[in-house]
Order: sequence, then C-alpha cells, then structure tokens
Amino acid sequence: MIKEWMQEYKPGNKDDAEAALREIMQEVALAGLQRAGFFEKAALYGGTALRIFYGLNRFSEDLDFSLLEVDADFSLEPYFESIVVEFKAIGMDVVIKEKKKTALSNIDSAFLKSETVWKELVLEGILPQSGIQTVPSIKIKLEVDREPPLGFETEEKLLLKPFSFYVKCFTLSSLFAGKMHALLFRNWKQRVKGRDWYDFEWYVKKGVPLDLHHFLLRAKDTGNWPGETISQDEVRQLINNRIDSVSFEGIREDIVRFIPDDSVLKIWSPQYFKNLVEKLKFK
Repeated sequence: MIKEWMQEYKPGNKDDAEAALREIMQEVALAGLQRAGFFEKAALYGGTALRIFYGLNRFSEDLDFSLLEVDADFSLEPYFESIVVEFKAIGMDVVIKEKKKTALSNIDSAFLKSETVWKELVLEGILPQSGIQTVPSIKIKLEVDREPPLGFETEEKLLLKPFSFYVKCFTLSSLFAGKMHALLFRNWKQRVKGRDWYDFEWYVKKGVPLDLHHFLLRAKDTGNWPGETISQDEVRQLINNRIDSVSFEGIREDIVRFIPDDSVLKIWSPQYFKNLVEKLKFK
C-alpha cells in the first residue's frame, strides 16, 4: 500500500521522498484519530488542513487541532493506541509520546515518530536513479488547542486513504482568520515564516473571504487587539504595517523548501503584497 502511495507522488530526490512520507503519515494519523472518535471533539486546522483538503501547493509539517469546546483537562494520550494500531495495519511501526510541559499552556502536544526502515517498505525500485538508500526517521508534531477562541466554522472533508473517512476541518474562511492572526501576531521577534505569506497569497488569489469575527476573537484572546470590534480598513492597515516591518529575503529563504517551484517567488515584494491587500475580501 505504501509503495503505491509513494508512486503517486513521483518523488525525484530525498527531500521529495521525505515530504511524501510525512504526508502519508499525516493521513494515517488522521485515520487513527477518526476511528477513535477524536473529531467528535476537535477539528483540524492549519497548513496541513489546507494542503490535504483544500489543495494548497506546499507541504506542511505538523497536525494542528482545535477543540470544539473549551476543555482545560483534554489530553491526546487516550488516542495514541488507535493511531499506533492504524500504522500497524499498513505495516508501519511508530511511537507516539506526549510532550512534557515546561510551562503553563493551553496547548497539548505530542510527537509521532517513524520507527520503520523505509528502504524495505517503499524505496526499493521507486527511486534507484536518485541513489537513495534510506530516509531519516520522520517526526510529526500533533498539537491541540484545549482553550481555543471559538466562533469558527467547520465542515466535513472526505479523505480516501488509508480508507474512506471524514475529517472535521475549519472552513476556508475560518482557516484564513487563523492564518492572518499568525501572520500579524506570531511572536518570533526577527524571524519570519515565509509559509504565512505564501498562504496569504494563496487565500487572496483563491478569493477566500477572511472570517472577520473569528479573527477578532483570536486577536482579543491573545491580547493583540483591545477593542470590541475591528473594521476591514483596520485589518488592512495592520497587514500593511507588517509588510513594512519584515524582510522579504528572509521570507523567501523560509518557504523555498516547502514548494515545488520557487520561480513563483520572483514577484514577491512589499508593493506586490500591498496590492494583494487591496484585493482582500471579508466575510
């Protein structure tokens, strides 16, 4: 089964193979969570949701979830066995461990790690021209926001592998609100995340309207917006201010390893993104 999945990706080098294997593992983990009833309590959001269910043309590393209702005592641990069993069903051995907290946080985290020797399972006969012998052990972080700002919308999205099942996901407009909050308020000092800007461009080009209500709730929840309301013009000004403060060289360096063709970045500039802001739609 894994060989067939890998062949669909047509990986041409080690990085391609690793990205494909990570995405296969993400889908199997989602299947294990679904069997255990996880999506009765939580929804998938973030870059992996965009990639797998909405067609974003870049790979994503982590699995990010939000509870549907606040539950400060929620833990991922009861779902570990179902995930491990799902991987065993396709001949893959993994370990999954909850991350030990070093500070108070509303995020519950775990790490899923491959234990299988990939050469025997997937690489023989698929990439001999690349001279690949093995792929490093792949680690995927799972995070659940136990006390999320609510007000988001969800929908059921169909996944066909490793079997047909539905995953509860944020809608595109609510996903856009979360991405805009990250782009504007991610507390990384001088670091920038090019993936935020790549996704912003994708949303605008797709004509996805920003869920203004959910964005406001997120900004208030993190203390980044003091008011009870926020206007479309105020959001546009926040984005333009952010454009003026970031290094586009750093943005490009962050995103190149996640996309198949970096020539699409040639047009990127402060003026280009300010022009995108003018085309931003709201819900």
